[in-house]
Amino acid sequence: MKIQMAHIREKSTSGGYIDFAVFDARSSSGTESANNQLLSQLTTSAMQAGLKIDQSALAYMQGNQVRFWGSRNLVDYLSKSGVPQWTHEIDA
Repeated sequence: MKIQMAHIREKSTSGGYIDFAVFDARSSSGTESANNQLLSQLTTSAMQAGLKIDQSALAYMQGNQVRFWGSRNLVDYLSKSGVPQWTHEIDA
């Protein structure tokens, strides 16, 4: 199955850079266990494909709202900035 993702490098508040991944998780059931398992699987797949990832998160719809699941700082950032544009497609 192909999954859309965004792989982005942003300047961190500490002055360095952070590489993060956001995965399109429309297929997620939204349960904590399912989200943890899916995020781990997708992050591992992206890293095996050669992408550097410091933090990762899922983006999925719940009702009419976009929800995020993953690294707390990244989820906070995404809650303010929204879903980034997809940059890659990986096999999951």
